[in-house]
Amino acid sequence: MDLSHFGRIRVSGDDRIQFLHNQTTANFECLSEGQGCDTVFVTPTARTIDIAYAWIMKNAVILMVSPETCGNITEMLNKYIFFTDKVEIQDITKQTCLFALAGPKSTQVMANMNLGDLVGQPYGTNRHYRVNGMPLTVGVGNIISEGGFSLLISPATAGSVWKTLLSQGAIPLGSNAWEKLRITQGRPAPGKELTDEFNALEAGLWNSISLNKGCYKGQETIARLVTYDGVKQRLWGIHLSAPAEPGSPITVNGKKVGKLTSYTAGRKESDHFALGYIKKQAASGGDTVIVGENIIGTVVDVPYLSRQSPPTKNSSP
Repeated sequence: MDLSHFGRIRVSGDDRIQFLHNQTTANFECLSEGQGCDTVFVTPTARTIDIAYAWIMKNAVILMVSPETCGNITEMLNKYIFFTDKVEIQDITKQTCLFALAGPKSTQVMANMNLGDLVGQPYGTNRHYRVNGMPLTVGVGNIISEGGFSLLISPATAGSVWKTLLSQGAIPLGSNAWEKLRITQGRPAPGKELTDEFNALEAGLWNSISLNKGCYKGQETIARLVTYDGVKQRLWGIHLSAPAEPGSPITVNGKKVGKLTSYTAGRKESDHFALGYIKKQAASGGDTVIVGENIIGTVVDVPYLSRQSPPTKNSSP
């Protein structure tokens, strides 16, 4: 999948790690060159702006963010640089291209391209390579899932790398198919699951949040939510009996308990799947809900959210 429309932000300067440590939810200070993680940009009240996929490199940190948030995040980061900070923020979206590999055969494609040493490495691990003389950086994970891989390349070599991927068995994925994959995997997206209505813990982004580091934007709100069990709703997958519009109410016994946020049709005409927020006491996995007027829904776990686990006092990013 060509994800070059996604945003890429380069953070450089001697203070870049401390800066990102203070501006996002992950513990950047425990990461070393060649490692990576997901981190979350939140508002002071812990409402989620976006999830960033971060690579730690020798002289910079690369953040991969959603297309619709890149400009705002770049502007926000520049706003919080103090005059004594040795930090530089650069939007490198137009200077780079981003490809993603997903699916069970992605490891074989990597091996065929002599990149197999990344297979089995932790999520976010990133290394520099040359393929047929073309430089590229490859990381473990593909934004939506911990499986697969991401490839960062220059526009000058993107066409050749794309042809090489196809020659090794990769199958192109269109934007509609990518959105279907996002929803069925359960990865929250800005403007849908990530809005001012919901906080980062309701979105289930536990693995991207560290509690054992100092202050950062939104930290006080997140700490109170964890300490006082303040998370009252959570994001679920929902199998539907018919198509449904995002924004439709979710009800149980005639009482509104949540809201549908994303919908996609399945491969079969009878397959319908959605994401939605549901109050914790109202329904859980396996329960039946009503969406809109009379659409029957079955609440289910989704892979992206199932991998998340609540942070503890000793948790890492």
